[in-house]
Amino acid sequence: MGRKKSYAEFDELPPDDFDPANPYKDPVAFLEMREHIVREKWIQIEKAKILREKLRWCYRIEGVNHLQKCRHLVQQYLDSTRGIGWGKDGRHPSLHGPKPEAVESE
Repeated sequence: MGRKKSYAEFDELPPDDFDPANPYKDPVAFLEMREHIVREKWIQIEKAKILREKLRWCYRIEGVNHLQKCRHLVQQYLDSTRGIGWGKDGRHPSLHGPKPEAVESE
């Protein structure tokens, strides 16, 4: 008899009963929304770290050709870091400014 594999299940969606117009109306929904925002922010930060490691590897491997060979990784990394972090101003990431549209290379 083997051990039964169990997987932790996480609710990945924001709470349904959270009202942004009156956030303190339901304290439980307020805390769930705050936890959701923090969890999503940590996911974005970790994705940026993974891209940064790929970019370092590309720079080391490609050497002098890194400007051409690693350009796509640089763009992905810059896009992933835009609007994330814990900034002191406390603005929501959507208020940090628009992300520029990706320019397709010819």
